Amino acid sequence: MVDILLVEDYTELRELIKAFLEKEGYLVKGASSGEEALRFLSEEKAKLVILDVMLSGMDGFAVCSSIRENSNIPVIFLSAKVGKEDKMNGFQLGADDYVEKPVDMDILSAKVKAMMRRNYELKKKNTVMHSGDITIDKEAQQVFLKGEMIALTGKEYELLVLFAENPGKTLKKEYLFHQIWGMDSFSENQTLTVHIKMLRDKIEDCPKKPERILTVWGVGYLYEEI
Repeated sequence: MVDILLVEDYTELRELIKAFLEKEGYLVKGASSGEEALRFLSEEKAKLVILDVMLSGMDGFAVCSSIRENSNIPVIFLSAKVGKEDKMNGFQLGADDYVEKPVDMDILSAKVKAMMRRNYELKKKNTVMHSGDITIDKEAQQVFLKGEMIALTGKEYELLVLFAENPGKTLKKEYLFHQIWGMDSFSENQTLTVHIKMLRDKIEDCPKKPERILTVWGVGYLYEEI
């Protein structure tokens, strides 16, 4: 297993980022195309993927969508396209965060460290949680709804666990954001809203009329076990 799979078709930038991250102590595998990245992931494992959006051939959005078909591995997009619509598209396809091009190495490093810490170093003790007809296997990081496994991104999974640990409580938006993305995150609060919508799409019978994740207007969200 490698720590980071870096997918970037611009050779000089890929080698620059790879060298920087290796100096930070990570084992990095470079890939020059989406197809190469998917071939690697079909045979090997990585803890995190850094993925350029504007790849030649199969673009980053398509690669991320393919990864999400069978993996919750954290994905950070590299992109010069950081408008609202582009970010929302990326998040809806399963990205966990964005880094704007030209790449600020310090920001990239901070995001990688924070994501590694939350996904691997701070993993809670193995337990299986039951929340209504939702079952959460913390060791495998798998979620089952009415006995059927559902695919969640890393952040969607973290949100669901946090909600399931606090049923019947109104959790403020600021609290949720800081718990999931951390005080050291460079993401925006709007990111929370996007991920709540995506989580509802996967666990609610009628996402437009949610019964599990309820909006408390002006405050945050309340989770009900059903």
